[in-house]
Amino acid sequence: MTQASDVEGHYSSGQLLGRIKAGLDALGLAPPLSADDLAPVDEFHIGGRLATEPFVAAMGLSTGARVVDLGCGLGGPARYVAGQTGARVTGVDLTDEFVQTGRALCDWTGLGDKVTLKTGSILDLPLDDSSMDAAYMIHVGMNIADKAGLAREAARVLKPGGLFAIYDVMQVGPGEMDFPAPWASDASQSALASPEEYRAALEDAGFTIRQQTDRTGFAKDFFAKLAAAQTGQDGPPPLGLHLIMGADTGVKVQHMVQNIAVGRIAPIEMIAHLA
Repeated sequence: MTQASDVEGHYSSGQLLGRIKAGLDALGLAPPLSADDLAPVDEFHIGGRLATEPFVAAMGLSTGARVVDLGCGLGGPARYVAGQTGARVTGVDLTDEFVQTGRALCDWTGLGDKVTLKTGSILDLPLDDSSMDAAYMIHVGMNIADKAGLAREAARVLKPGGLFAIYDVMQVGPGEMDFPAPWASDASQSALASPEEYRAALEDAGFTIRQQTDRTGFAKDFFAKLAAAQTGQDGPPPLGLHLIMGADTGVKVQHMVQNIAVGRIAPIEMIAHLA
């Protein structure tokens, strides 16, 4: 069983905003910034912005829609959604450092009026019943053991007919995951589940799954291109996910890539609607 305090400890460093500011300085960037400027560090999932774009497009969000980002992290996807669709996004994340840093990034990009970030549990959202038009979750469920509770809470805050989109790493083959990984320092912080477990939780909460997509091919291509681009480079770029993951970033990513390669885990997208 994952513990909230352990999960928050995995992600917190107490130095994240300063690291991002130093990276921006090294690149000659300063506020006001665009969402694209921050994409190398605030899109903490397989494929980064390249994955966010089609994922958001598939949701078909309209201007003025009220959307909740479950486990928003630094708010990168939330800012992308707000900027591209005109939706108003509320992000909720367990890690207070992510939320506080994300609020600063919203101010730096001029999106503070469209994106609201809150510290809290996505199993107990600080939102009213039937108040949201859509919800999404990007690489978060791997830290949430209670998939049924997660689905019920998403259903609670969504209006009838509301959309719930998920892009998570899921268990698709036998064997134990190697740790550390980007989402967990060890197995006690990880709650990998199969697509079938996700579907069952969603259906029990009143959702109908409209679409399921295995993004393994995309992930393998993304990591291959990333490795090729890094060949010959002298250290990591000034702005990147290593600012979040820390000194063992390489090992965490290597474990994830290896487990995808052998068919043990896969990035899966699901789109569901509430009855």
